[in-house]
Amino acid sequence: MNYTTDDETTCPLKLTMDLIGGKWKLSIICLLKDGKPMRYNHIKKSVPGITNMMLSQSLKQLEQYDVITRKQYNEIPVRVEYQLTENGFTLLSVLNLLSDWGNQYIDKHSEYSSHCSKCIMK
Repeated sequence: MNYTTDDETTCPLKLTMDLIGGKWKLSIICLLKDGKPMRYNHIKKSVPGITNMMLSQSLKQLEQYDVITRKQYNEIPVRVEYQLTENGFTLLSVLNLLSDWGNQYIDKHSEYSSHCSKCIMK
């Protein structure tokens, strides 16, 4: 992904939107928001519709961006846990601001009937 502008400086907004964008990454981040480590299968069961390939790819990307950490235990069978990093926790405040903005938008536009009762950020 290209995050540079015409003058070759990095665009932080493009970078951030790529980080949280897509169909699955936001759900994964919000699942891990309480700080407790989660195993792969628990994440998969908690994100309806995600495939193994998409979950694996999303976890790798979030790990690349230092939003989550992956810890592998040398046990049989191997146990792997995922958890938000300190950097990932700082992202939660940004996501809460986006959620608040969305709620205000819903309040001002009559075509949206109500707020989501299952909001992932609250």
